[in-house]
Amino acid sequence: MALQTRMVTFDCADPANLASFWAAATGLRESWRHANDFLILGESPGLCLGFQHVPEAKTVKNRVHLDWSSDGDVAAEIERLLELGARVVDRQKMPQGFGWTVLADPEGNEFCVATPAA
Repeated sequence: MALQTRMVTFDCADPANLASFWAAATGLRESWRHANDFLILGESPGLCLGFQHVPEAKTVKNRVHLDWSSDGDVAAEIERLLELGARVVDRQKMPQGFGWTVLADPEGNEFCVATPAA
């Protein structure tokens, strides 16, 4: 027996707002809501994203983050995420050409978008 990923849950101040960002970013649709305190995007089986209200603000770097890729123009995808409300935190490039852009969502949660080797 092994564990299976069911959902990645974000603690946040405004679940509806953050869920809107991630719905636009990923194309996942809202599948469940409990008032405005907890929302789920996506259907199981498959990756679901959860958003739960917490009273405290994010104060430090994430210890775990999501890595995403795009089957299209990565630069255009990053620009689209910026227009949705993300911000660039860092850019990294390995000697082999592979790299990634570290972004933060509207509440400051870091995530990466991979850049394939040229």
